[in-house]
Parts: sequence; C-alpha cells; structure tokens
Amino acid sequence: TDRKKLHTAPVGQVFRLRPFHILVATGGGYAGYRKYEDYKLEQLEKRGIEVPVKLASEWEVALYKSVPTRLLSRAWGRLNQVELPTWLRKPVYSLYIWTFGVNMKEAAVEDLHHYRNLSEFFRRKLKPQVRPVCCVHSVISPSDGKILNFGQVKNCEVEQVKGVTYSLESFLGPRISTEEMHFSQAPPGNSFQQQLVTKEGNELYHCVIYLAPGDYHCFHSPTDWTVSHRRHFPGSLMSVNPGVARWIKELFCHNERVVLTGDWKHGFFSLTAVGATNVGSIRIYFDQDLHTNSPSYSKGSYNDFSFISNNKEGIPMRKGEHLGEFNLGSTIVLIFEAPKDFKFNLKTGQKIRFGEALGSL
Repeated sequence: TDRKKLHTAPVGQVFRLRPFHILVATGGGYAGYRKYEDYKLEQLEKRGIEVPVKLASEWEVALYKSVPTRLLSRAWGRLNQVELPTWLRKPVYSLYIWTFGVNMKEAAVEDLHHYRNLSEFFRRKLKPQVRPVCCVHSVISPSDGKILNFGQVKNCEVEQVKGVTYSLESFLGPRISTEEMHFSQAPPGNSFQQQLVTKEGNELYHCVIYLAPGDYHCFHSPTDWTVSHRRHFPGSLMSVNPGVARWIKELFCHNERVVLTGDWKHGFFSLTAVGATNVGSIRIYFDQDLHTNSPSYSKGSYNDFSFISNNKEGIPMRKGEHLGEFNLGSTIVLIFEAPKDFKFNLKTGQKIRFGEALGSL
C-alpha cells in the first residue's frame, strides 16, 4: 500500500515512427551496406582477383532510390556555403586532404586559410603549368579522374563499366531536331545509333571518366567543337562509385545529368556531366539558365535549351577551355562520332589528368 503508482504514457505518444523515418533508416542502412560491399570489391581488384558481375534486382534499386539523396544533396550544398572561422579552416581542409589524397601543391592558392568555405575549396583552381593541354591528339581528357570504360558503341548500348551497359537513347534522350544541328537528317528507318552517325565510314565512340572526391572538380572542353543544345535530366543522385556502377544497370540513366550536344570536325559530339550523391550542383559556365537538383523539376522528365536559336552559330569551345564544374566528384561521359581509324590511348582503370590525350586518328 506504500508503493508509489507508476504512470506510463502509451508507447505511440512517446515515440512515433513515421514513414519518412523508416524510409531514411532502411534506405540509409542499405546504402551503408552497399558501400561496405564496394570496399570489399575494390580490395579484391587491387589484389588482381576478377570479380564476377552481380547486378542489383529491381527491389534493391527501388530501395536505394528511396533514400532522399536529392534533399540530402541540397542540404550538403547549403552546408558547403557556410563560411568557416579562420581558425577552423586548416583542420577541416587538412582532414579532407588526408582522407582523399588531395595534392595541394597543384592548387593556384595553397594557403588553406584562403578558402572561406568547403564550396570554394572544392572548386579550387590549379596552377596553369600543372595541366598542359596536349596539342598533338584530337581528343583530350576533360578532367582528372579514372577511366571506367571506352571503345565503340555497339547495338545502341554503352558500357558504364565492363559487362554492365545502358541504353544510348535512354541516356541521351530523343533525337534532337536537325534544325538545331549543323548536319543533315539521317534516314528515319535507321537505329538511334545510326541516326547520330552523320558521315559514311564513321563510327560512334564513348569514354567514361569517374571523378573521385579528391580530384580536381572542374572540367574542360575535350576538343574543338560547337555546342548546339543542352538537355537537362532531373533524376536520382545515387553514388557513381565504380562499385555501384558495376552493380546497378543503367545507373547513369537513373541519375540527374546535363547533356551537351553539338558537332566537331568529324560530326556528332556530346559531353554529359552526371550528378551523384552530394553532387546535385552541376554548373556550365556559359549556361546561366541551368539549375540542377531543383525541387521545381520532377524526375522522369527533361528540359531542352537550344544555343542555335539564341546564338546563331552555337557556343564555340576550344580544346582545354573551361567548360564547367561539379561541387564534388562525379562522372563525365563522352559520346562522339569519328572515323574508323580513331584509336584510344587508354587502359581501363587507369588514372588520367585533364589535358592528357584520350585518343586520336
């Protein structure tokens, strides 16, 4: 009779599990598990052990896509803009440099106190002499990074990594009106790939370059060409780490991307900047109307902009000229037309730097 009564509230009032919380916890936990699996695969590859391709099922892709990566990337972008106190800059940037192996000796400004926030540090410029542009070869690397794949496009399919492909038409979107291009209409009965090839005897080639978080984040024009059209695909922002690219078929078609198309001396040429987790912001210097990872755009759609109607000759780009930037590492995909004797000077998995040759005739 002397014991005190214990009053308890219903469990539902103390802790309410909302669908959003379950979604974040489940999707985030699964994403972490996949990161661990990717790490194990990378270690096996370093030891020279060939890893068989194991593609994700539809439910696994759906679960991964349920993670609110677009919202998280916008939050990360705002965090990057926060100005750090001067005393905190060196410790924060030094940790990043150590984690991702950044070579600050190449930076135009080596003093870490100069960068007011993480965004400025990510977009740091390089000393002019550290990235000489190759004048001998016709196509150079537009960025620092790792070569994931390269070669001829076959059967309207492009390899994102060895053995894992994606649809050329899904990636680039429907054929652009010939009024916006400098070359003639291909026969309507041809495949999408054949419609892009404008000159007899030419082939379609591709090259995929992965930019790690520690790489130089700006990208440049890979050749002398004219940009006629921009197509922006709002989409997911899943990781484009080589391990994930090996796991999810058509990963690049799921993710947000900006496709620049035009022509060079041999015909069709395109450069696509693919977004990734925490890389919702893709900036093209000459395109002030482009706004990526915006809530006003819905996934599954795309929006076009023509540089021909606003500038009669399009946007001429010189080889090596500044083209755009990412807020963090991501992926660049080149798809272009060239004669059959075009040869890549590359090896899959090799590290490459902006200005180095990709291939030539």
